[in-house]
Amino acid sequence: MVVQHGARGRRAVARVLWTAAEAVVTLGVVLLLLVVHQLWWTNRQARADAGHEVRALRKTWQEPRKGAGGRDTGSDDGPDGGAGSGGRTSQGRSVPAEPRWDQAYAVIRIPRIGLVAPVAQGIGKRGVLDKGYVGHYPRTAQPGEAGNFALAGHRNTHGEPFRHIDRLRRGDVIGIETRDAVYTYTVDRTLARTSPRDGGVIAPVPRSGVKPGAGYTVAGSYVTLTTCTPEFTSRYRLVVWGRLADVRVR
Repeated sequence: MVVQHGARGRRAVARVLWTAAEAVVTLGVVLLLLVVHQLWWTNRQARADAGHEVRALRKTWQEPRKGAGGRDTGSDDGPDGGAGSGGRTSQGRSVPAEPRWDQAYAVIRIPRIGLVAPVAQGIGKRGVLDKGYVGHYPRTAQPGEAGNFALAGHRNTHGEPFRHIDRLRRGDVIGIETRDAVYTYTVDRTLARTSPRDGGVIAPVPRSGVKPGAGYTVAGSYVTLTTCTPEFTSRYRLVVWGRLADVRVR
C-alpha cells in the first residue's frame, strides 16, 4: 500500500509540474506575440499608412483647387480646399486656415535621419500618433508663421517617426511641405531631457521652464520637435528646436 500511494503521489506531482510548464510556455508565447506586435507589426502597419498618406497629399497638391461650382480658385483656403482665413508668415504672406482635427495637411522631411512623414492636426494617439503621423500641437503656430510650430511624434512603436531625432545636430535641415510652400528650418538647439509637463518648450518663444537657460528669449519663427526619452519609456521629453531659414512658394 505504501508503494502504491507513493507512485500515485509522484504521478500527481508530475501532472502538476507538467501543467505548470505548459502554462509558463503558453504565457511566454503570448508575451512574445505581444512584443512582436508592438515592435514589428505596429511599425510596419503605421509606416505603410503614413507613406500612403504622404503620397496622397502630394498628389492632391498637384491638382487645382476647386471653388464654388467646381471653378478653379487661387484663394488661400484650408489644406482641403475648404473656406477659411489663415494667418500670416513672418515674411507677411498668408497661410492656410487651421486644419481639421486629426487631418493630415503637411509633410515633414528630415534628411539626416531619413524621415518623411505626414503632419496632422492634434497630438491624440489614436487619430494621429499611433498612425505613424507627426502631430501638431494645437494653439501653436503653423508652418512659416511667427511663433513656434510645435510637433510631437512617437520614438518607439507605431512607426516611430522621431526614433532618431537625438541624432540631429546644429545646422541639420527640417523641411515642412504644404500645398502652398516648402518651409526650411535648421536645427539650432536641443534639450536632451525635460519634464513632460514643461510647457515652455512649445511656447511662442520656446524656453524651458525646468532647465534654466534652455531655449530662446526673442521672438522668431521656430519649429519644435518633442518625443519621449529614454527609449521605450515616457518618463521624460527630448526636445529639438530649429529656426526658419527659407520659404519657397510653390
